[in-house]
Amino acid sequence: MTTPPGQAAQALPAPSADVTVGLLLMVAAVLIAPFIDIFSKLATETTSPMEITAVRFLLQMVFMLPIFVWRRRLPRFSMANTGSHVARGGLIALSMVCYVSALSVMSVADALAIFFIEPIILTILSSIFLKETIGWRRYSACAVGFGGALLIIQPTFEQVGFIALLPAVSALCVAIFAILTRRLAHREDPWSMQIETGFWGLVISLGAIALFGRSIPATFAPSLPDLTSMVWMTGVGLAAAISGIFGVYAYRSAPASTLAPLQYLEIVTTTIFGWLVFRDFPDPLKWLGIAIIIGSGLFIIWRERRFSSKPVSENATLAP
Repeated sequence: MTTPPGQAAQALPAPSADVTVGLLLMVAAVLIAPFIDIFSKLATETTSPMEITAVRFLLQMVFMLPIFVWRRRLPRFSMANTGSHVARGGLIALSMVCYVSALSVMSVADALAIFFIEPIILTILSSIFLKETIGWRRYSACAVGFGGALLIIQPTFEQVGFIALLPAVSALCVAIFAILTRRLAHREDPWSMQIETGFWGLVISLGAIALFGRSIPATFAPSLPDLTSMVWMTGVGLAAAISGIFGVYAYRSAPASTLAPLQYLEIVTTTIFGWLVFRDFPDPLKWLGIAIIIGSGLFIIWRERRFSSKPVSENATLAP
């Protein structure tokens, strides 16, 4: 699952050379992003989802420090928007723990496909809270996309129960995160926002471990990871940091509406890696659901381009 790296949307058309660079960076991001899911699923064999979440935030911040050294600029934190940053950190922490909990019992392809209703949810929330004009065609595409998600959720629900709904909860959290990000993006440095979100995500994750570690051990219990688990969790943090950095620079080089369709490549790459590592492969019914979700998302993007409305996918990629 891709991390939400960018708060750097383009207000003006980018030069063609920059757009090409942006496209290549986004392809690189979606090729690396599946390793976040792969390593997370491997780590759940010995480590709780909340501990994986906390370590991801910690390592992701550590891996980003060289960027600030290279830029020769320290993070600038805004005290006036601390509440919004705390909310963003909490939303990403909740999204991550829900998603990793789902990965512990679901295939990575199924979990990611359900999560990809996030742009559909974001379309609806943008209409409600940002007053963006959304016509009946895009609302219809949203309904069809939710129908595709149900094709994946229904058989999975019979196998694992309510856990099958957790990727949808994760998608809702990321959609709300994107709304908050859009309101902050025009007045704050994107790299500082990255660090601040990671910091509050880590604080909230550690607080949840302290509060619920004993009462809900399967999700929140802390443990001393062995060497193998540390390798997997380091992989999660490294993959998240690299894909996030590529995402930031992709959105700085090309318009969000141009890059958004490429995000759906992640379903394909995740399915391939999931099959190679876990031998999980979607059945025909789930493939139909995946195709419907992708088709609905691409239709929404096409409508945004055609009518030059502000893209609902602007300022954030899919994921926690």
